[in-house]
Amino acid sequence: MKKHIFLRGIGWMCALLMIIACTTRCSYVSQPVGDASASHSPTPIASGRVTPTAQGKQIQQSVNTTAFVILMENHNWSDIVGNASAPYINKTLLPNASYTQQYYNPPGIHPSEPNYIWLEAGTNFGIYDDNPPTINHEASTNHLVTLLDHASISWKAYQEDISGSVCPLASTVLYAPKHNPMIFFDDVTNGNNPHSAYCIAHERPYTELAANLKSNSVARYNFITPNLCDDMHDSCAPSYNSIQQGDTWLAHQVPLILASQAYKNGGTLFITWDEGEGGDGPIGMIVLSAHAKGKGYSNNIHYTHSSTLRTIEEIFGVSPLLGDAARATDLRDLFVHFP
Repeated sequence: MKKHIFLRGIGWMCALLMIIACTTRCSYVSQPVGDASASHSPTPIASGRVTPTAQGKQIQQSVNTTAFVILMENHNWSDIVGNASAPYINKTLLPNASYTQQYYNPPGIHPSEPNYIWLEAGTNFGIYDDNPPTINHEASTNHLVTLLDHASISWKAYQEDISGSVCPLASTVLYAPKHNPMIFFDDVTNGNNPHSAYCIAHERPYTELAANLKSNSVARYNFITPNLCDDMHDSCAPSYNSIQQGDTWLAHQVPLILASQAYKNGGTLFITWDEGEGGDGPIGMIVLSAHAKGKGYSNNIHYTHSSTLRTIEEIFGVSPLLGDAARATDLRDLFVHFP
């Protein structure tokens, strides 16, 4: 009898321990992560939030990620690599960066404007000219900065030579609207309204970037367009050497980004060109980030502007993948950790 009571006691004790263990484990798993709307999402790892894409795959959004995109102009990669007029690119950036050997503008997409629009929307909407937004504006809301807005991810376009007092729909000084993709969308400009408060708040003079970097107040997504002399588009005084002009501009401006807290805290800088000359490329794509393979790593994977758009969407965890981005190869091979 005593033996049976002793064994029954042990049985009850084991059962009690199992209940306590299960209760502790279950209560840990059921703890919500983030806000209530994310309560059914997979538990994120330390660096970010998991977001489903249109394909049902999952994208990890880094909480602190900042992306900078600089657009240069009208030169094939073969014009840049090894060119003595581009010492900063060749001797400073490339030895520290990851970069591509086979990056192209989308097939047959020329001139500049449709390539910029493609980087924003994954399509050119049938545009094959450089007409201003008064003619080539789009009612579509299926483009990157609107997806970012809906996800509460901040963005700005820093445009060299704009005033910042109006929505920059027209050319001024050496600023060209054809190099500013966001202003071709009605939901950004409130229907081509030069006084659109939303547009003015997001389309800022490039001169503001340095102070924003210093105060760590830059947006999460930053699209940067140098003016027509600094982006390698025109040949300007005093050198009349478009590649040298652009390389010199990068040599002065890129270090400001690389020294910023936004970049050091998981940021990525993409430097690319809008289109090939005499064809679709290859054109350059240079990636600088603590998460990139760097040290001069390059590959021969075929990429287009759709690859860049897809990569930006994956970095920020926004969906659906826009236009041709849904079919593109992203730039993850250039990274050690992605996104």
